[in-house]
Amino acid sequence: MIITANNPSLKSWITVSENNDFPIQNIPFGVFLTKENVITIGSRIGDYAIDLSALQQLGYFKGIDLHEDIFLQDTLNEFITLGKPVWRMVRNRIADIFEENNSELRDNEDHRKNVLFPVDEVEMQLPVFIGDYTDFYSSKEHATNVGTMFRDPANALFPNWLHLPVGYHGRSSTIVPSGVAVHRPLGQTLPKGETQPVFGPSQRVDFELETAFITTDANKMGERIAVENAEDHIFGMVLLNDWSARDVQTWEYVPLGPFLAKNFASSISCWIVTMDALEPFRCESPNQEDPKPLPYLQQNGKHAFDINLQVAITPDNGTENIICNSNLKYMYWTMSQQLAHHAVNGCQINAGDLLGSGTISGPTKDSFGSMLELTWAGQNPLEMNDGTKRTFIQDNDTVIMRGYCKNDQVRIGFGEVSSKLLPAIPFEK
Repeated sequence: MIITANNPSLKSWITVSENNDFPIQNIPFGVFLTKENVITIGSRIGDYAIDLSALQQLGYFKGIDLHEDIFLQDTLNEFITLGKPVWRMVRNRIADIFEENNSELRDNEDHRKNVLFPVDEVEMQLPVFIGDYTDFYSSKEHATNVGTMFRDPANALFPNWLHLPVGYHGRSSTIVPSGVAVHRPLGQTLPKGETQPVFGPSQRVDFELETAFITTDANKMGERIAVENAEDHIFGMVLLNDWSARDVQTWEYVPLGPFLAKNFASSISCWIVTMDALEPFRCESPNQEDPKPLPYLQQNGKHAFDINLQVAITPDNGTENIICNSNLKYMYWTMSQQLAHHAVNGCQINAGDLLGSGTISGPTKDSFGSMLELTWAGQNPLEMNDGTKRTFIQDNDTVIMRGYCKNDQVRIGFGEVSSKLLPAIPFEK
């Protein structure tokens, strides 16, 4: 089926500014609450949220096999289970409805009142019920930086790193949408020079610049997912700030890896950008010839995506400081390789599962995707616009991540994931 919604010459009768992340070629999916406290599945063009349940009730999805309450849900999970052909038909239809020369909705004021809402008048929700969450460690630059920092620089990568997408299972219970503040975590740490741990608030709270992809029902337990078909099971992508407590992590991660240092909070952007929308921005992956992956991970063609990424810190009552500019294309392991590896042992992948890229760092210092790297474990503090310095995130700082793709014809963006770090909640015995 042709992706007509991607036609770069399409224009909408909704006004969209030049650098808006959500032109008619994007058409992301999300869940929002209206002023009347009605929750609905929606999409977005420009600065307007689109109520898809209202569109369906008004008959705009005739001819597409959708049950009558598919968009009257508080998550996208059920819609995601319908699979890529349905996602594509719905997205193509939305593009047709809002194309500048289509008068059916454009000239019907009563229908428009039920369908369109200014985005600043809706409250975005977590778009999916996340049953399982996996985080990878797939940036060669990031893994090399961390290995150099804490181990022998000549052996910064562990022996397995170039052979498989390293990952770990996280918690889905503390994944929150953009705009929800998180608290500084408590935990055990081992102060420098000490032999006994102490308990208290983490002193090294960090962000991790990531993207994440959301899957559909991909396989049954015991079945694998072929790398060449993996993208058919990916609904779309979001931005991910995978918060991290570095001092807690240093003490606890041996021998089993991240635990409390990583599961206290993860923040995601609210609009899921579909893989169809990202199709024009495919690019080559980093070279994987030395060593060459095992056959089940080998792939040909363009499976990476040219997504510009940015991180900013805004101190309390302060101005924004851009501290990182990176790109998803630097990732060594692709999403399809990550998904194929995840399921090669028969692990079941379900609709709504969230798989994080791992910290995305580029080849230059200003493209490093964490404070750990940007300040080199605190040795080189970053100076803010107000003259204060940061080695890690301070209480009441807001971390903002943005992402977008752009070519000569169109810009497709994710909006942002923004979250404020609040002080730790006092511990009571």
